[in-house]
Amino acid sequence: MTEELVEQEIAREQRFVDRVHRQLEDAGRAAQQLAREGHERGRLGHEGGLVERDAMVFQAAKRIAQLDAAHEGLVFGRLDLRPELDPEPRYVGRIGLRDENRDSLLIDWRAPAAAVFYQATAATPQDVVRRRVLRSAGTTVTSVEDELLDAEGNTDDLPILGEGALMAQLSRARDRTMHSIVATIQAEQDKAIRAPSRGVTTISGGPGVGKTVVALHRAAYLLYTDRRRYESGGVLVVGPSGVFMRYIERVLPSLGETAVALRSLGEVVDGVRATRHDEPAVADIKGAVRMAELMRRTARQQAPGSPTSYRVFWYDTTIVLDRGLLGRLRRQIMSQGRRNRQLPRVTPTLLDAMWRQVRGERGRDRGREAFDEDMLGDDDFLDFVLAWWPPVTAPEVLGWLRDPDLLARVGEGVVTPEEQRLLLKSWAGLGDDGGATGAGLSVADVALLDELRYALGDVPARADDERDDPIALIDGGVDIQELMTASDREYAPSGRAWTAPTHSIDDDPFAHVLIDEAQDLTPMQWRMVGRRGRTASWTIVGDPAQSSWPVPAESAEARAEALAGKELHEFHLSTNYRNSAEIYAFAAAYAERVGLDVDLPTAVRSTGVEPKRVGPAGSAAELEASVREAVVEVAGQVGGTVGVVVPVARRSEVNAWLASWPELADDARGARAAVDSSVTPSGEDRVVVLTGLDTKGLEFDAIVVVRPQEIEEESLTGRSTLYVVLTRATQLLTTVS
Repeated sequence: MTEELVEQEIAREQRFVDRVHRQLEDAGRAAQQLAREGHERGRLGHEGGLVERDAMVFQAAKRIAQLDAAHEGLVFGRLDLRPELDPEPRYVGRIGLRDENRDSLLIDWRAPAAAVFYQATAATPQDVVRRRVLRSAGTTVTSVEDELLDAEGNTDDLPILGEGALMAQLSRARDRTMHSIVATIQAEQDKAIRAPSRGVTTISGGPGVGKTVVALHRAAYLLYTDRRRYESGGVLVVGPSGVFMRYIERVLPSLGETAVALRSLGEVVDGVRATRHDEPAVADIKGAVRMAELMRRTARQQAPGSPTSYRVFWYDTTIVLDRGLLGRLRRQIMSQGRRNRQLPRVTPTLLDAMWRQVRGERGRDRGREAFDEDMLGDDDFLDFVLAWWPPVTAPEVLGWLRDPDLLARVGEGVVTPEEQRLLLKSWAGLGDDGGATGAGLSVADVALLDELRYALGDVPARADDERDDPIALIDGGVDIQELMTASDREYAPSGRAWTAPTHSIDDDPFAHVLIDEAQDLTPMQWRMVGRRGRTASWTIVGDPAQSSWPVPAESAEARAEALAGKELHEFHLSTNYRNSAEIYAFAAAYAERVGLDVDLPTAVRSTGVEPKRVGPAGSAAELEASVREAVVEVAGQVGGTVGVVVPVARRSEVNAWLASWPELADDARGARAAVDSSVTPSGEDRVVVLTGLDTKGLEFDAIVVVRPQEIEEESLTGRSTLYVVLTRATQLLTTVS
């Protein structure tokens, strides 16, 4: 293979790519023109014009977003079929494009016509003679990689260049963002991507088999094949951490899909973002399914500081609502459904109980209607109603559990005194609003917050025809704010009146739910995610051997409940594309040594470089020197990212070390930011510090593991965590003991 031939083939492909980009620009101008026409229609001044405007502008905006996202690696594949079947090559790309004659110019990778690009093999070429992968930087073709699938069909003597697309992809340096590898998806992966859309598709396999990439491409494929359903209902992608979600966030947009919600487990509840991780012992308590009972009990408690009695004189009668009567009324109302949903019943129930105490002739003669009207016109009574049964939010109720006495009362038989102590310590930083937007919350708290949302229910909305009718308080569904003065609103909890929430629990479900690193979800997190997918199709990705949850049977039961009644499609990936054979052999040997039951995929490439052990390092100075030597060495040997994985207790210490080393001044800016699941270094930072759990789903060119034995000892699942860490490197692995 001559250099001249390579240059000729690249130039040939460049001419086609240039043509496609010109067509892309034409399509962009057409979309802009559609948007302008839509705005012009809106100026017609009638309802039909406004509807047309909205439809045209919406469609134009979608197309513009799709075209804008497609520029990077727009054309990546070429198929040359047997000449007698089709003498013209077929090109595959991120989106579909037609030429000026409306003939197909570029096939969308998700289209049925493109399936053969991934499914053809040398054993079953499916009429494909040559499969070519194009590599580009911007709009410039930089290289091509060929696979000859049908030697007998190569009657035109097509040149075969490169070492094959897959191996070329595997040798690339990793940056901070997961790359879309639509061009190198193999046949077993493609089957999972194009699985039936209904029910539950599970994608399992050991480390490095491409589970995450396959799942994300499946989401893009579903949007392509049934856009109306999945775009209107929404696609939710849930990952283990904010670091992980930012790592993958460019993959789907690069495939032309922008209608997908990417959320970490701390962001699943709308409007909440939690990044702090609890200590393992606390996280184990909060994740257990028994916490659902604790939240249910808490949601039924009387609001702290609410009145315990009410007295009023009406004509000849002194009416008293004492603690005992109010307790019975509370239980009566609560038995009829969720707390907030009972707000319309509170006032009529109180009025009924009060009217039964009216015995005097003057009062009875005036009648019930007059009684209700007088009470509803009494600010003291309305203040009492709002204070006795206020509309409450889940964050507020979670904040109640900072009270040791209340926690002991609702926690009896659910959490032990020692567990209560740990919970109180973890919730000490919550504000009065219970961390309404995530401030002070841990990732594990978010599932508890969601449990409370469903136990409390939404505040009911008020009908428009009830706006000016105070008696509607009896019939239900009225906004008390209309009946409140400024002082009333100050007296209401958190200064809020009774208004419907901006985001209802009815808005939670999605059309498709994709869970990555599913083996790590706690039972409470499965309950939370399950509510978003009751009527959805699912894609679930995971490897049980990498689980960080210590009671897998409990988690499996919660998962089964979330997926009950759905058809199951199972796919298992068996080829490790990430790790070199040397690195994975080291990780597999560790798993066997410590008794982990692991899935052992086959690593397909060898580098000849064995993992390196450094140590022992007893003192802090010796440890720093050993880590410094290891990090500087691997950073000099790889061109991509370097992950320094440390025990949680050493994260700040190691970050300070890296920030002080002049050899890494340009590479380790991220170390000074301290990747602690709440801070993410920029894409320019090459050397970053993470804990074992932070590495979930990530990959690096080189990994330096600091004090692996301490990572083992951090939690009940420390060995699984360390196994995950040992499988994150693509080229170099060093452990410092």
